Amino acid sequence: MSDTLPPCPKCASEYTYELGDLIVCPECAHEWSPSEAAEAAEAAQIRDVNGNVLVDGDDVVIAKDLKVKGAGGGTIKVGTKVRSIRLIQGVGDHDIDAKVDGFGQMQLKSSVVKKA
Repeated sequence: MSDTLPPCPKCASEYTYELGDLIVCPECAHEWSPSEAAEAAEAAQIRDVNGNVLVDGDDVVIAKDLKVKGAGGGTIKVGTKVRSIRLIQGVGDHDIDAKVDGFGQMQLKSSVVKKA
C-alpha cells in the first residue's frame, strides 16, 4: 500500500489508518477495503448507450426520440446535440443534467445519449 491513505469515503476525514486488510476512519468508525472501494468507483461510472464513459463537460447526441412531458411538451429528435453535460447521481435513473436547445434545462438518462 502507498504511504498516503485515501480519505474516508463517508465523512472525508484525512485521519484514516490501516487495520489488517481494511482502512478505518477514527472519526466516523467507517471501515472499508481498498479493493472494494476501487470496484465501487468503477461501477459508479456513467456510460452512454454504446458503453463509453461519460464525464462532466462532454458533448452528447440524443440516440432516440424523446417525448417531453410538461408545459412545453414536444419531442427531442434523434441527433440533437447537447453540449457540456453535467453528471448527477441520486435522481432516479436520470443521471445527466443538461440544457437542450429549444427545451431548456432538463435531466436525461444516460441510456438515451451517445458521446459526440
